Amino acid sequence: MASSEPPVCQIFSFQDSKTSPDPIFELPAQCLTQTGVPIVVDNGSFQTRAGWASTGAGFESPRLLFRSMAARSRGAARSETQIGNDIPNLEPLRWLLKSQFDRNVVVNLEIQELIFDYVFTHLGITSEGSVEHPVVLTEAPCNPLHCRQMMSELLFECYRVPYVSYGVDGLYSFYHNHSQRRLQPPHTGIILSSGYHSSHILPVVNGRLDAVNCKRVNVAGSQAASYLQRLLQLKYPGHLAAITLSRMEELLHEHSYTAVDYHEELEKWRSPEFYEREVHRIQLPFSGKVPGGCVSVEERQERRAQQLRRLQEINARRREEKLQQDQERLDRLMAVQELLEDGLLDQFHKSLVHLNMDSAEELQSYINKLQLAVEQGRQKLLHSDGAEGRTEVSELEQPMDEGDGVMLMDSDFPEDTLPEKPTNVVQPVFNMAEYHQLFVGTERLRCPEILFQPSLTGEDQMGLMETLQYVLARYTPEQQEALVSNVFLTGGNMQYPGMKERVERELLAMRPFQSQFKVTMATRPALDSWFGARDWALEHPAGGSEGWISRQEYEEKGGEYLSEHCASNAFLPMKIVKPVLARPAEPPVTSQTSAGASPAVATVTSTPSSSVAADVTMVTS
Repeated sequence: MASSEPPVCQIFSFQDSKTSPDPIFELPAQCLTQTGVPIVVDNGSFQTRAGWASTGAGFESPRLLFRSMAARSRGAARSETQIGNDIPNLEPLRWLLKSQFDRNVVVNLEIQELIFDYVFTHLGITSEGSVEHPVVLTEAPCNPLHCRQMMSELLFECYRVPYVSYGVDGLYSFYHNHSQRRLQPPHTGIILSSGYHSSHILPVVNGRLDAVNCKRVNVAGSQAASYLQRLLQLKYPGHLAAITLSRMEELLHEHSYTAVDYHEELEKWRSPEFYEREVHRIQLPFSGKVPGGCVSVEERQERRAQQLRRLQEINARRREEKLQQDQERLDRLMAVQELLEDGLLDQFHKSLVHLNMDSAEELQSYINKLQLAVEQGRQKLLHSDGAEGRTEVSELEQPMDEGDGVMLMDSDFPEDTLPEKPTNVVQPVFNMAEYHQLFVGTERLRCPEILFQPSLTGEDQMGLMETLQYVLARYTPEQQEALVSNVFLTGGNMQYPGMKERVERELLAMRPFQSQFKVTMATRPALDSWFGARDWALEHPAGGSEGWISRQEYEEKGGEYLSEHCASNAFLPMKIVKPVLARPAEPPVTSQTSAGASPAVATVTSTPSSSVAADVTMVTS
């Protein structure tokens, strides 16, 4: 029978990677055209990606990738703000970090302006007062009108860009992957997009986003990282400072996975063999120097001898001080007794009252005891080097002050009071390395699971697949078949291993018997939105195709105006009645006729004006 080998422990360590500042690139020569090469900015809530929409060497990927964060102290100048990769380590500045996003919507335009300054400067744009390049920018699905209006105002008024195009990151990724697979448009399918702050379900019908049936789930990567941090801090209260949010994001990206069957996977973790094989031990940094550890017997004996010698020196010094104090007290009492012998009774009685004594007999008794204590102290000092035995404590000895360890440090107590332990006894060794390890077990699958079960974190909302079922129920059976035949997964929070298999299993349980469906994962879930926006900008030049908003259109139609294209939100003009407040009724006015005319009184009463219905064109997405 073969012996089973013990499972091999998987020990990892945090990378704690620190970013380096981005270089300031020079403006490429091929970007100096008359119309300007478009700048593509994937304005993500976790990471911003920016580059040129051009072909050729050096343009295959975004030139700038940095966290969408800014750090500026209160009262600091604008030039002292740190952006993105200028912050090497986020944790010391965590309380100073600010983002332009609230959930997945841009609301802080001051931070967004700093992000744009950073992007344009590092891309090499040095034109004074304006950016002479069209800008392709991503926005949230069903972006509020006010947010788009403020963004357009920032780009057109502050940077004076010639053209702007807005699109949805999930749709850009959707069309980029379909063009890579050479599928002919128009496309129909449903997109499951999960980012840092929220997740979306985006149905696409005949190549256009069905904005009416889009749904958002307020659970994504940031909630998973916070949940993992809370679980590990409760599990390891001694390492609270080491369990930072940046490290939890690293654990999610490198060590987490999605369970195909959550409850069945949890049952597997009950097995000790499965646990030892699958648990990830994360080694925290620590100092290997342990006080008193790994010390030989001879070193311990030498240290003990040094401690005893030090105690003996302290005791000898304190005995000298005690003897000197007793001698001074004895001299004072002897001086009082001499007053009695000299016949100075008044001074003698005053001295007795000062010493809190009643009679000369009490004074004599105290003098005798002090003389005995002084004699014993002198003898102990003479024989302190080799004397053994206990020293009698004088009855007149004052109480020991708090913290005075003379009695506890008496050098006369025998040295064999603390016997040495036999050397052949095996002492337990404290493993400092194991104490500074985080055992990440079921947390590896519990945190990604909140995407399907938000109730694990206390969120009272539907999970991603339950929301998908609700969206599908709003279509006819034929439309449902077309949508589920092209289920597309994209976004940085969809990169967990097993995510595609989990979605397929949920669809199998959701759809009718023997129905067909197909799930596809984006080639690069976190980057395909930028590549899709670049491909769209290359296929649709600025000024000559749909999807671009010119400065003239911005001035005529307002900042909330959107030019639709295949990867944009929907532009829905709505007619609403805007009532005009009626003026208050004026009091009657009486006018006299001219002189010589009959005294007829003409009464003129102004009538309130009726409400005026105005047709106002509004833009919603």
